[in-house]
Amino acid sequence: MVNAIKGLFISCDIPMAQFIINMNANLPANQKFIIHVLDNTRLFVQPHAAEMIRSEISSFREANTYEKPP
Repeated sequence: MVNAIKGLFISCDIPMAQFIINMNANLPANQKFIIHVLDNTRLFVQPHAAEMIRSEISSFREANTYEKPP
């Protein structure tokens, strides 16, 4: 018998994958969204988490962007 799970495939570089894994680890057990870590650069996550992941990545990038001083 085949078990199928609907999810979202994420392919990214290693640091971003670690960021997403860490984000998932900091959530309570009932809110974790990673279904399976396929390898260092690919993750399979629940589809409802897509916007949350995008938002967190955007916030992280904005907080870590260099701005040339005036």
